[in-house]
Order: sequence, then C-alpha cells, then structure tokens
Amino acid sequence: MKKVLIATDKPFAKEAVESIESIGKNAGYEVVKLEKYTSKEQLLEAVADVDAMIIRSDIADRDVMNAAKNLKIVVRAGAGYDNIDLSAATEKGVVAMNTPGQNSNAVAELAFGMMVYSARGGFDGKTGSELRGKTLGIHAYGNVGKYVAQIAKGFGMKLFAFDPFLKDSDIEADGITPVHSVEELYKKCQYVSLHIPANEKTKKSINKDLLSVMPKGAVLVNTARKEVIHEDDLLAIMTERNDFRYLSDIAPDCAHVFEEKFSGRFFFTPKKMGAQTEEANINAGIAAINQIIAFLENGDMKYKVN
Repeated sequence: MKKVLIATDKPFAKEAVESIESIGKNAGYEVVKLEKYTSKEQLLEAVADVDAMIIRSDIADRDVMNAAKNLKIVVRAGAGYDNIDLSAATEKGVVAMNTPGQNSNAVAELAFGMMVYSARGGFDGKTGSELRGKTLGIHAYGNVGKYVAQIAKGFGMKLFAFDPFLKDSDIEADGITPVHSVEELYKKCQYVSLHIPANEKTKKSINKDLLSVMPKGAVLVNTARKEVIHEDDLLAIMTERNDFRYLSDIAPDCAHVFEEKFSGRFFFTPKKMGAQTEEANINAGIAAINQIIAFLENGDMKYKVN
C-alpha cells in the first residue's frame, strides 16, 4: 500500500484533511499526518517510509530528501515552491509539484483588504481616500493577477499589467492595458500589486530604480515573497518620500525600522496569510492528493516544477 504523508506545521482546515484522507483511502493509499510538529527531527522521522508528501510552507530540503528513502513525489499545496530544494529533489529522482490557482482568489482578496485598510487610514476615524479611479499595475498577470484584476474592476480602478510571458492579446482579452516594460508599469501606476515568484532573477529586483518612478501617493502591495524586495532600497524610498506606502503579506527583515520611522505608512500581516482561508485550504489540499494519485497511477506530471 502506498503511503502519503501530510506534513504541516500549520495544519490544513479540518475539512481539507478529511477530504485528503477520503480521496487517498478510496484510491487504496494510506494517509498519515504530522501536524504542528516542533522539530526538524520529527519531520525526518516521519518521511522515512512514505511514497508521497504534501506540504504547505514546510521546508523540504536536502536533509528531507535524503531521509525519505521511498519518496517519489512532494506536492506543495499552494503556488510558491521555494520551500522545496528542487536540485536535491531532482538528484533523488523525486518529482516536485505545486497546486497553481487553488489559493489565487484568497491572495487577491487579501491584497484588496490591505489596500482598502491603508486607503482609509487603518479605519482611524480620519478622512481617507478611495480606490475608484486610481491606477493599479499588476506585476505578473498569472492566476492571482487575474483575480486581482476582477476585483479591481469592481472598484472602478484603471488597470495595467506587465507579464513578459504573455502576449498583449492575452491581457487585452480581459480588458486590461498591457505595458511592455516593468519600468513603464511602475511609472504609470499609483498602486502596484506584486505577483512574481522568488528566484535568482527576481530576488531584490524591486529596487530603488523602480520604486522612485512611481507617482505621488505610491502604494506597493506585496503578496508574493519578501525576497523580491531590495529592502535597503525600499527603506531609502520610504525615507525620501513621505507619500510612499508599503503593504505586505509578510513582514520584511527590516520591519523594526518601519515600526520606528514610518508609522501609518505600512501594514504587515502577522504571518503569511494569503492562502489562509478555509476555501483555499480545501482547494489546495484536494488538488495535492489528486495530483499525487494521478502521478503515481498514471505518470501525470502536469504541475511538475523541477
């Protein structure tokens, strides 16, 4: 009997776990859980005899790959997969996958929740501003970007998008204006919503050159990864421009500087919360177990990332 481990320091919603267990059982798989674990040693012990593993933000590094002698596939229930050591997985013959699109609406709604909260001054009772009529740039028009665009249309915002992997027609089909450089996007838009992955090309790519060209009242919204931000440059912009605001789904390493110097001009969630909805939990968990079964039974590698 094939064995699937759900290894989640931050557990799935109860309904998600029940669905994963039910789907696995119906396929003839044994599903075991490691939830709220407190040490890496617990994870290394748990992976020793499993054929497949589902994780969330948990770290599947080289040590994990070495300890998991029978592991054939690891699925990150979510879009990002920088918590998987892809090189180690490839060396060990382990297929790594993500579940793109399953938490996209949750992330998009969080981005707008932060924008509204900031525009209205944290609901402090003072006069704020509206999103209607403001320019919004979507940096990477993928699954999350498309949901952001849908919500933005309801707010009456003017929409632009930059994505070098898409044709203009792909973006225009959704009623969005494409731009042809990242610099143009930042120059045109008061609000920019970030949806790029963290990789060698993108880390620290959101720098002073980009941020300095944003219009007055600029707001950078980051529901991607903190690593894509050049933090020293961001601090410089925040210092030079008292009109600049930064909203993020994960606190930067320099969060203490924001707290000391930039009160009222930033918002950070207490932990990464983009996918923290019951619906996203359930969608991503079900997608993960279905992808594992499709791979182990039929060799389906549609969402392979390594």
